[in-house]
Amino acid sequence: MEWGRPGVIALAAAAGRLGWDESTWSAGRVALSESAAVEDGRFLPELLITPPQRHRRWTVLLRMLLLIPHFIVLWALGVAAAVVAFIGWFAALVLGRLPEWISGFLTLYISYSTRVGASAWLLVDRYPPFVVGDPEFPVDVEIRPGTLNRWAVLFRFVLLIPAAVVAAVTSWGFGVLAFFLWLIILVMGRNPRPVFDASVAALRYSMRTNAYICLLTGAYPKRLFGDAREEGEAAKVAAGTRPLVMSRGGRVLLIVFIVLGVLAMVGNGAMSSTQPSPHEYQYAHLG
Repeated sequence: MEWGRPGVIALAAAAGRLGWDESTWSAGRVALSESAAVEDGRFLPELLITPPQRHRRWTVLLRMLLLIPHFIVLWALGVAAAVVAFIGWFAALVLGRLPEWISGFLTLYISYSTRVGASAWLLVDRYPPFVVGDPEFPVDVEIRPGTLNRWAVLFRFVLLIPAAVVAAVTSWGFGVLAFFLWLIILVMGRNPRPVFDASVAALRYSMRTNAYICLLTGAYPKRLFGDAREEGEAAKVAAGTRPLVMSRGGRVLLIVFIVLGVLAMVGNGAMSSTQPSPHEYQYAHLG
């Protein structure tokens, strides 16, 4: 892989501070090969999480405090990713694909944010490393950037609305129950399967939506309720969440996420619409 291209030097330097060297960009557990640019861009991104047998209660208790360094890094990388994705939109519109350095950076950003998200959602017990290519961490994101339909690129921000709404609703629903889920795992010292299944399903759909937004795939986000059972029930034990075969309790809890997410978003919108603006408040006092 060539690293002398304009625009990639600063990103490579920043990534190097996180341990994202050239070998990490071109190999490792994040699927981004030299032939990625010519692959069919309809590959649906995959998420593999190997669940822990037990959670250490002290890490569950302090999880959000422990992840503060990662949140700071994610904020900085998120700003850079937004700029890179904006540039990538124009490039994909012209080339029919993302330039390799753009797809590489965005793939690693989504992989890193998903790993941190898996830790924040108590899906894994190990502390996430700052090096994305760590093969020991039990979260693996596979994205295969490829060729894109230019019309789909042009109207991407319109096309993504339904998927973005679904991802937002499930995330809000998880947020409503987050304290109770945290308390259950803290007391039990493990993540019950229905909770694990529903949380992984929501996180995977969010990851797929982010990959679609960033033009890393032409495959529209789908399979919120998991993969078909006949695709490998036996493989679930050996391969974690790939395929994601959800339990009945997990599906029910995911529906609860959706219902609570809709109610929370509607309630938040209603409260915002009923609150007077600063100008209305000043006018009322003047009257």
